[in-house]
Amino acid sequence: MLAIGVAIFFLLAGLAAWLALFPEARDACAALLGRFSRRLAAGAARLGERVSSRGADSGQRLRAGTNSLLRRLQRNRWPLLAAVAVLAVPPLLILQLRQRPQLELFDDAVVDPAQSQVLALLRGERLVPPPDLPPEIFIAAEATLLKMGPAAIVPEKIVTADRRWERIQPDFQQRVLAVYQVMREQYGIEMALVEGYRSPERQAELARAGKATRAGAGLSCHQYGLAVDSAPLRDGKLQWDMSDPWTRNAYFLYGRLAQEAGLEWGGSWRSLKDYVHLEAKSACRAAIRAARAG
Repeated sequence: MLAIGVAIFFLLAGLAAWLALFPEARDACAALLGRFSRRLAAGAARLGERVSSRGADSGQRLRAGTNSLLRRLQRNRWPLLAAVAVLAVPPLLILQLRQRPQLELFDDAVVDPAQSQVLALLRGERLVPPPDLPPEIFIAAEATLLKMGPAAIVPEKIVTADRRWERIQPDFQQRVLAVYQVMREQYGIEMALVEGYRSPERQAELARAGKATRAGAGLSCHQYGLAVDSAPLRDGKLQWDMSDPWTRNAYFLYGRLAQEAGLEWGGSWRSLKDYVHLEAKSACRAAIRAARAG
């Protein structure tokens, strides 16, 4: 008996908190009760009219009784609402949760965890960065970029870019590595880090050129270790040409997997599309605000 009393107490306390914290719930319940009261009053009035022919005294007693009932309902509206909520809220919650699963996601990405290989990796063991590529690969890639037309993705001066994984923020690093691993193991596409951290001086230089970025010093996620530029590697060469079907598919796969990991992909931007670029958007904005405030 005591257990039942405790359970009822906690149930009523939870209901009271629900009504106190959600004005929309209170308003909806009050409106529902008001409609019920008006309908009951109208029904009582019609019933009173039908029986009025049986005598004025009987009609008056009926109306008086009905009015008394309505007053009691009005006085006890909160207990009645509590009883309705006790009966209605649990099944409604079950239906809501079945229709809209509450998922623990990264940032703003909406992904079904059962379908995401990237999220599965992030919940597993810590991933290790791949070995550094020979400098000759980046020298050849930069020379290729200089010869290519508008179909090429154009990160500038990649030979001197910083590719040290330890300068990338750890959580963001793991997400990028998860994308790399899924692309390699599931799709046979090797990704290479082209640039990670970027100094304010380099950022200002690239912004002045206006080809790879428009963000000035202090405004790029690269400067906070929260952005990377990557490229697919095929036959020992970095691939840039978006008119090539294999390269285009590789970059779009890279972007889709990155979004599964909660990252922003530069290829989804409306202007100045940056297919090589990934960033942790929310964390980057917070870092920029903190730098400005400090």
